[in-house]
Amino acid sequence: QVQLVESGGGLVQAGGSLRLSCAASGRTISNYVMGWFRQAPGKERDIVATLSGTSRSTYYADSVKGRFTISGDNAKNTVYLQMTNLKPEDTAVYYCAASSGFFGSPRVADFGSWGQGTQVTVSS
Repeated sequence: QVQLVESGGGLVQAGGSLRLSCAASGRTISNYVMGWFRQAPGKERDIVATLSGTSRSTYYADSVKGRFTISGDNAKNTVYLQMTNLKPEDTAVYYCAASSGFFGSPRVADFGSWGQGTQVTVSS
């Protein structure tokens, strides 16, 4: 099973940028669909973006399209989430996750390996 460790969260003003990193170990990310999720206080964990390790295809939630970019570096076995034009509603704990594959839109249940999460806070 792959182990995942997120980093890069923090406090940023609205309109600012952050880059989250997810370092994987144990297995190579090219074998998985890698995903970023987020969970705000009192809310469900929601998908943000995914990246297929084989096809390199991506998926973005409507709320982040045009602002966030998911990418992967197989040499470093690391997945990134570049976040720009951040908004207060982006405030959440962001989780990296890995899936062996699924059909249709990504769901939390499709991902079997999870990191511990990193806090992103966007001030207005």
